[in-house]
Amino acid sequence: MGTFLPITDDDLARARGDRAFRQKLLEQSLEALLAAMKKLRKANPSAGANARQLREGVEMAVRLAEIIQNAGGRARSL
Repeated sequence: MGTFLPITDDDLARARGDRAFRQKLLEQSLEALLAAMKKLRKANPSAGANARQLREGVEMAVRLAEIIQNAGGRARSL
């Protein structure tokens, strides 16, 4: 995974009308989130603040995975 590139307003506008592009953005976001969580876990696995951030990251990863699964069809409201 390379350097994370923030999503621009142009990307968001394109994603609204292009399902394949939207799917790609979602997948890239999930990959970046998982990579950041892995890095955080390796940094100091016993730190309390890291544990909280990892829990939040897991919740976001699950939500992103649900969005990706539903992107091809009718997504439930999140």
